[in-house]
Amino acid sequence: MESTLTLSDAKARFSEIVERTVNGDEFVVTRMGKPVVRISRITKTVPTRKLGDLAGQIHMSDDFDEWPQDLQSLLGISDR
Repeated sequence: MESTLTLSDAKARFSEIVERTVNGDEFVVTRMGKPVVRISRITKTVPTRKLGDLAGQIHMSDDFDEWPQDLQSLLGISDR
């Protein structure tokens, strides 16, 4: 349900407006007779991620932590 309030009325009843907004109401606040602000509840827009969502979609090579021989030589970490 949407209600219209003057700015001074919204200031005076702010706690009540917040409580009603949490419960689903919406408000339009007017200043000098013109609507300037809409007060509405924030809804969660980011989907919740859960462990295992990407199972089977990521593959890591068996040699992912092995350095190419030329880089080993440059960095001084060569076995040879």
